[in-house]
Amino acid sequence: MFAIVEDALSQGINCFICFPLGMSKSFINPVLANKGSSIQSLAEATRSQKITPRFDPAAPDALVMPRPNPSHQWQNNKQHAQVVDVVVDPYLSTHLRPHQREGVTFLYECVMGLRNYGGSGAILADDMGLGKTLQCITLIWTLMKQGPYGGKPAVKRVLVITPGSLVKNWSQEFRKWLGPERLQVFVVAGDKRVEDYLKTAVYPVMIISYEMFVRGYEVVKQVPFDLVVCDEGHRLKNTAIKTTSLIMSLNTRRRIVLSGTPIQNDLQEFFSVVDFCNPGVLGSSAAFRRVYEEPILASRQPGASRDEVELGEERATELGRLTRMFVLRRTQEINNKYLPPKVELVLFCRPSPRQTQVYREILRSSVVRSCLMGRGCGMGVGAGSPHLLAIAALKQVCNHPALLSNKVHAAASRDADGDVDCGDPLFSGLVSLYPKEGTTTTVTTEDSGKLVALAGILRNIFCTSPKEKVVLVSNHTKTLDLLQQFCKDSEYSWLRLDGQTPTSQRQALVTRFNSAYGQEKIFLLSSKAGGVGLNLIGASRLFLFDIDWNPANDLQAMARVWRDGQRKQVYIYRLLTTGSIEEKVYQRQISKQGLSGAVIDFKASDIQFSQEDLKDLFSFSEDSECETHNLLGCECSCQGDDDPVIPPPAPPRSCQLGPTPVTSKTQARNLSMAELLDWHHLKGSSTQLKKEWNLFDTQDAVSFLFWHGTHAAESSDG
Repeated sequence: MFAIVEDALSQGINCFICFPLGMSKSFINPVLANKGSSIQSLAEATRSQKITPRFDPAAPDALVMPRPNPSHQWQNNKQHAQVVDVVVDPYLSTHLRPHQREGVTFLYECVMGLRNYGGSGAILADDMGLGKTLQCITLIWTLMKQGPYGGKPAVKRVLVITPGSLVKNWSQEFRKWLGPERLQVFVVAGDKRVEDYLKTAVYPVMIISYEMFVRGYEVVKQVPFDLVVCDEGHRLKNTAIKTTSLIMSLNTRRRIVLSGTPIQNDLQEFFSVVDFCNPGVLGSSAAFRRVYEEPILASRQPGASRDEVELGEERATELGRLTRMFVLRRTQEINNKYLPPKVELVLFCRPSPRQTQVYREILRSSVVRSCLMGRGCGMGVGAGSPHLLAIAALKQVCNHPALLSNKVHAAASRDADGDVDCGDPLFSGLVSLYPKEGTTTTVTTEDSGKLVALAGILRNIFCTSPKEKVVLVSNHTKTLDLLQQFCKDSEYSWLRLDGQTPTSQRQALVTRFNSAYGQEKIFLLSSKAGGVGLNLIGASRLFLFDIDWNPANDLQAMARVWRDGQRKQVYIYRLLTTGSIEEKVYQRQISKQGLSGAVIDFKASDIQFSQEDLKDLFSFSEDSECETHNLLGCECSCQGDDDPVIPPPAPPRSCQLGPTPVTSKTQARNLSMAELLDWHHLKGSSTQLKKEWNLFDTQDAVSFLFWHGTHAAESSDG
């Protein structure tokens, strides 16, 4: 009998044995008697069991994360768990390019505290189109499934905060790379509220817009997120705004900032972003200003002494060394070999007779004269400052004179009523040029040199390539209205995305346009609403109809079509009105150099102008084919058959472009606008115009152009 019981117990079978009443000796399980305590045995077996990595670290092309050093283990592995290799899921790593593998490793080291700078945050400042989203998704998936100590997941919940226009894009990227069966993502949009996230445990990742985050902050802060990712993180450059302060208050040390825009020239803004990622790593704001900002800025002043220059360079080097520990920046050149060729063209368009007439009248106005004489201008930065009103009016005339009609008619009405407005003197003198009678909703193409050029190019494109699609970008809603009316008059089908487009509809518009079955030929895009993140690879040509003070905004807009997934050769057209204020803005874009090669973050309301600046801005070179080319001092023939020549080192005017080193054209890389001498220079009437540019029949509108191509485009186009 006992043999039977022992056999049953050894097989884990529950037995109930009835003993005679006379038996008082308690029963002893022979299995436990031989092996000791079952609990103790289980614990010992667990400790002795070797934990293996989730994926084979020795497999070909395996992406293995760095192991923690002894110091990190002593601080973070109190339980003495086995150190296990963290290997990125091959399902994702096989799709990563070399720079993306490097980026994932960098982010892992930062958030896991392996880089010894006293923080757990990172700034991924890669150029547009280098796959910042994929790198983050790879990191998130890796940390959710693995960790260096005992193989346990390093994070459980992740919060992704992004601009409203990119919420659905992030959701689609998670689905694209992981699918719904691997990772459930909760998107705060539509009928899904922040409160609903607390009621479920199946969503380890929540995606939310900055606006919805502020609204639902009281709920979000209750969730113990282990990692926060902030897309387009340059929004956090001001710690005084509510959004930044609320995100900083989250009890999450692991923070990642993504930004395709280069680190801006304002060092205090840079400090704010760094302090968000790694609080205290640069000290206090006052200490940073004293130790880094003031010496660096002083060294860049024209009258800086030798000691100031040396101190500034020393501090800039030290700041760069420190921030490189948690800031990773790669430029578009890395992606060139993966993308199709690209040609960039800067077209200088002759102003129409009407544009010239209105432009002259504004320059003759009492407002402009007072500004040039230093009276009543104030040189302030308020939006209503007379010189800023004049600058805005001139920029509108460069697009189309009709954009001023409402302001002119409003000024005329106030004059008739005896009311006075600060802008009236600027527009009252234009009343005779804007008669009310005969007004129509149609757009007179001939009144704008840029619109004449655009109309000709589009006509050529759609005649030669009926399936071609294009993107038209503007900084202003009123200009988009005008372009929309132009499309209607020309019977071109279009889609439009601007600041008024509901967030919930934006991705649907993008998907529809990119579809090969979409009927719309033109995508009208506001640079502010769609300048970041959007993927418009359905088009292979993009037109920047006007110019922004901040060149980074223009570059962001250009990257909408030349990015991963694009298979056609890309053409980027920038339209400028010859001899106008747009040329002056362009000259400032290509001549300004910020800290460490970054661009200055210009905003019209923040710009301080000297008298010399205003004299330059309020000049009009009516007879020039291209004032920018004249200022370069280039000695080329403008026929595309001569190499550009470096100008003399000492420019005769303060507003001229400085000398720029010429680099070899054989280098397969993007040329920045600051290296304009490396571009080809052509007159609009040149016989060297390429057929694929579709510029034939536009010679009367285009007076001059600069162009250059990347890698294959350079070789194929000469």
